[in-house]
Amino acid sequence: MKVTLLGAGAWGTAMAVQAARSLEHDRVCLWSRSLEQIEHIQKQGENSTYLPGFTLPKGLRLEASFSEAIHRLDSQDLLVIATPMAGLAQTLAQVLQVAKHSLNIVWLCKGLEPSSALLPHQVVEREDRLHNKGIKHVYGVLSGPSFAKEVANGMPCALTVASQSDELCSIVQTAFHHGNMRIYASDDLIGVELGGAIKNVLAIVAGISDGLNLGLNARAAVLTRGLAEMMRLVKAAGGRSETCMGLTGVGDLILTATGDLSRNRQVGLALAAGQPLQKILDGLGHVAEGVLCAAAVSNLAARLGVEMPITNAMTEVLSGHVGAQEALQKLMGRDPTTEA
Repeated sequence: MKVTLLGAGAWGTAMAVQAARSLEHDRVCLWSRSLEQIEHIQKQGENSTYLPGFTLPKGLRLEASFSEAIHRLDSQDLLVIATPMAGLAQTLAQVLQVAKHSLNIVWLCKGLEPSSALLPHQVVEREDRLHNKGIKHVYGVLSGPSFAKEVANGMPCALTVASQSDELCSIVQTAFHHGNMRIYASDDLIGVELGGAIKNVLAIVAGISDGLNLGLNARAAVLTRGLAEMMRLVKAAGGRSETCMGLTGVGDLILTATGDLSRNRQVGLALAAGQPLQKILDGLGHVAEGVLCAAAVSNLAARLGVEMPITNAMTEVLSGHVGAQEALQKLMGRDPTTEA
């Protein structure tokens, strides 16, 4: 089989490395919209901008032509959209415009579309209605607790692919389930996608808590009650709450909220130190999806009538309406209730 990954950021590059570890020479292609970036990677032998320090496999094909990256795939191959959430709609629209036959497509992005509060698969459905030329493509999401640097380094990792197609799940497992990476299959797209979105918001909260030196008790409370919020929203949105107890829920939450490689956690730590949000984001050099989707998660919860006090407090902090200390006081001042 062949695999094409669209997006040469840290995560797209790391997953290209993972696929290239088992597939033959030139079977894995990594596309970037920047010819300059492709030429730089070819010259340096590594993606020094987004994943420095990791030599890329010699058999990995680098491509700047979008049409070439798509047209090399047959109907049994795999296309992976490895852009941030903000690039999903535009990238898929381009794919649909140039595709000549059915494709197996998965996305790696985590979050909600800020303007619409749509989940990634809902964005995909919308773009498919708008741009499809009568071809039936197969869709899914690949998500889970994973830092790009550790994946590129070949360290143990487990992810979940979610799709209504068992065949697509099998294709994704063929591409990535080898070496130190395990891929589990699910049919709960809503649960997998919402878990991946909400955990980023909660990771910022955990970073603020740790940055304010509130202690391990506070962190445990944030993660536990945040998980309860996640489960409530997943169920209300039509997913299965038990999905939140797996890799793409509690697993990704623990990693992102406690691991110092987490960009969202770093945002929380910097907010606790009193740094302005825009300065924090400018210094990251990467996307922190929790910042972009916090308001969308709150809006979705309000639309579905789901109570999410921790998420809502984080949204107020990120919007600049309240400070971190004030948000904490409001949370601690809530009336007592039963645990659910």
